[in-house]
Amino acid sequence: MRKFILDTDWWSDCDDAVAIRLLCNAHLKKEIELLGINVNACMEYSIPALDVFTRDRGVIVPFGLDHKATDFEDELSYQKHLAEAGMPQRRNEDVPEGVDFYLQLLSEAENFSVEILSIGFTQVLAALLKHPAGKELISQKVTHLWIMAGKWDEEHGAEYNFYKNELTRRSGAELCDNWPTPITFLGWEVGNTVLTGGQLPDGDLLKQVMNDHGSPNGRCSWDPMLCLLAVTGDPETAGYRSVYGKASVDPADGSNTFAADPQGPHRYVVKKFNDTWYAEAINSRLILSSQTH
Repeated sequence: MRKFILDTDWWSDCDDAVAIRLLCNAHLKKEIELLGINVNACMEYSIPALDVFTRDRGVIVPFGLDHKATDFEDELSYQKHLAEAGMPQRRNEDVPEGVDFYLQLLSEAENFSVEILSIGFTQVLAALLKHPAGKELISQKVTHLWIMAGKWDEEHGAEYNFYKNELTRRSGAELCDNWPTPITFLGWEVGNTVLTGGQLPDGDLLKQVMNDHGSPNGRCSWDPMLCLLAVTGDPETAGYRSVYGKASVDPADGSNTFAADPQGPHRYVVKKFNDTWYAEAINSRLILSSQTH
């Protein structure tokens, strides 16, 4: 069974919640094993809200948190209400720093490999690369990085996860330059017109999140499309063609470029089908039967 660690901003947008629901359900169906979740943007309700949301699915995994990542300055819409919807058993102070979280989980991966999913900012992964033991652990234990970041349908594209602030611009550049495993990018242009999460039953916590965010009819599917691609494991099977080469991020402005090369270590994906095809694939995975749950 393939094993994943998720890195998420769990911040101002609700597509993270759709993606986490998809991963929790895949974990419960034993399609994958979710080893843990790191949150790379920090506010008061980061861990309590995530704890309530995942525990509601019956999924209890380790969490990490970048406790210092408090300067993203976005309007938060759903975390406080979500934390208050249950009885969180973990709070921010109960979980380790993000780099320590990764060091522990990767060190414990004795007889298996790990894949990392990134659907937020990249500073924790970049910091892990700089840790004395980090890059070696990544090289030994991680087989692939799947990342929702960049805008690849134009030269010098600009996308939030890379350009948000000085920290994300610099860390995105470091990640592209130094990450030792293959990387698959799903860019902004892929998920922007695919809406998911708008067909949920009353009483579902994900529906509460979507409503609180102001997206009761669905939200752009950047993060869930990346997660479904990773769970599927093969872009062709998941409905994409791949463009191979080497990705770069400008540390000054966060814009991305891509040098095509069939033997390159990176690839970005391009949709082969219409938006409805991908939306149906994601929405069908957001509800589990009572037997599975």
